Amino acid sequence: MFKKWIAEFIGTFWLVFGGCGSAVIAAAFPDVGIGLLGVSFAFGLTVLTMAYTVGGISGGHFNPAVTIGLAVGKRCPGSDIIPYIISQVLGAIAAAAVLYLIASGKTGFTAGGFAANGYGEHSPGGYGLASAFIAEAVLTFFFLLIILGSTHGRAPTGFAPISIGLALTLIHLISIPITNTSVNPARSTGPAFFAEGGWALGQLWLFWVAPIIGAVIAGLVWNAFGEHD
Repeated sequence: MFKKWIAEFIGTFWLVFGGCGSAVIAAAFPDVGIGLLGVSFAFGLTVLTMAYTVGGISGGHFNPAVTIGLAVGKRCPGSDIIPYIISQVLGAIAAAAVLYLIASGKTGFTAGGFAANGYGEHSPGGYGLASAFIAEAVLTFFFLLIILGSTHGRAPTGFAPISIGLALTLIHLISIPITNTSVNPARSTGPAFFAEGGWALGQLWLFWVAPIIGAVIAGLVWNAFGEHD
């Protein structure tokens, strides 16, 4: 079991460090910044690479909503939920801390939003609470369905990480303007501790509640209509 927890810690660390790191350091780099498209692919690539790297150890969740949704969908034992979530959150916080240490080494650095998720005045596109909640729940719902389908025994072997990574890329392409894209409570928690002003911690509840609701519904829908191994 300990190996599974370490795998989830490492995978979530890489997701936050790579995805949020691309947003904080590379997105707006003068003349050659990677922008929204680059950040979207960075998040997808973190999941794709770590799913291949440690997915065989822990299942490659890297996301509390995924763990809960897979448990509801009967793909993950309930006994894994709490230790997996703890490992994921610790990995996300550790990654955000390391990213902060690196980013703060730049002359004139200010943390600003630090790639945190938000709504209202903290939404990149000015979207309100209702829009943010619906987007996070719906996108997490589809993310879980894709995970459940891609990892089904009848799906082509060895391609699940590609499908899942591309799904996360698409999700970011859709929702970065809305919330900066979460669909992952751990990903939201890490940067929230380092964003200026404390607002990210105040809005963090939405990025736990909405993704988990979407994930639970996906698990229930899979149970009702999907095929089981």
